[in-house]
Amino acid sequence: MELPESVPPPAPLSEKKENVTPMNPKIAELAESRQELVSRIQNLKQDLQSWRMKLDTQVKVYRDELSELKKSLNTEVDQLRTEFQELRTTLQQQQEDVAASLKNLGDQVGEPKEPGGTRDMEASKSIDQDSPEDEGKATHQS
Repeated sequence: MELPESVPPPAPLSEKKENVTPMNPKIAELAESRQELVSRIQNLKQDLQSWRMKLDTQVKVYRDELSELKKSLNTEVDQLRTEFQELRTTLQQQQEDVAASLKNLGDQVGEPKEPGGTRDMEASKSIDQDSPEDEGKATHQS
């Protein structure tokens, strides 16, 4: 039995080894590339972890500072509320005192001190009405 001429004869074993040999450098190159990528990924993971730790630390510091500021502001607000309440009370008391003083003054002005006190007031009114300034004004208006 003869083989058809179109089918090539099987290659010797040495040629098969040569075909495999060029693949070894590519596999080695891919393995090296893979190792580099794994190393880069590990470095990135470490960088990310470090960054997260720094960020967490900074967030904690800021939260602590904000908490202290909040306490301080609350204390100041409470102090201001107390001071404003004291001022309100003082102003109300002063307002009551002024109202009482005005009432007392009104009572004192309304009561004559002497029996002729009302006459003196009436006399001063009539003098004011007869003053020369009033006469001058009346002349100019006519």
